[in-house]
Amino acid sequence: MAVSYISQAVQHVEPAVSRAKFEKEIADFRALGQAYRRNGWFLLEASFPQALVAMAAPQLSPPALVCGVLVDYTNYDAEPPSVRLVNPFTAEPYLADELPTNLPRALEGQAVELPGMPGALQFQQAQSLMQAYGPKEIPFLCIAGVREYHLHPAHSGDTWELHRAAGAGRLVRLLEVIHTYGIAPIKSYGVNLVPQIGFEIPEPAK
Repeated sequence: MAVSYISQAVQHVEPAVSRAKFEKEIADFRALGQAYRRNGWFLLEASFPQALVAMAAPQLSPPALVCGVLVDYTNYDAEPPSVRLVNPFTAEPYLADELPTNLPRALEGQAVELPGMPGALQFQQAQSLMQAYGPKEIPFLCIAGVREYHLHPAHSGDTWELHRAAGAGRLVRLLEVIHTYGIAPIKSYGVNLVPQIGFEIPEPAK
């Protein structure tokens, strides 16, 4: 890719090491490419250190191309990869107020007392896995194994080293998270002058 929209990270790890690990991620994806294609995952570009994957919702009729995922493996795996949701046609990252999905994940229900009614009502809250500092900022995937997550001061106690050996930054694992919370829950089109997408909020992955 000629232009990087991910980060200004400078490659300081031996390039051959990061490149070999990047190429393994791409090879592992391509080895099961047919299965991933059925999920709606299409590897558009793979040029070290970046991979661009388009993610579609094949369960819709007609199927919908929902977003692109741009993963930057600079300094991998001494450092985790950076992940952005991007326009699949331009690879330009969405701003927070442009996201086609914010990856809502269900939280545990909480008991709320209703006025004039005995007992409690259980309800479900949702947490967005895409986080940003403002609506015009570029959001990041807020999970362990992503560079921006581990650089955030709120996660200073949850270091990359705690997740590195378990494969938290692997390409397929990152795509599975985005698919679980941003693609699979899409159940229908809702048309009100312009197409809209209806979601069901999935339970947290076990």
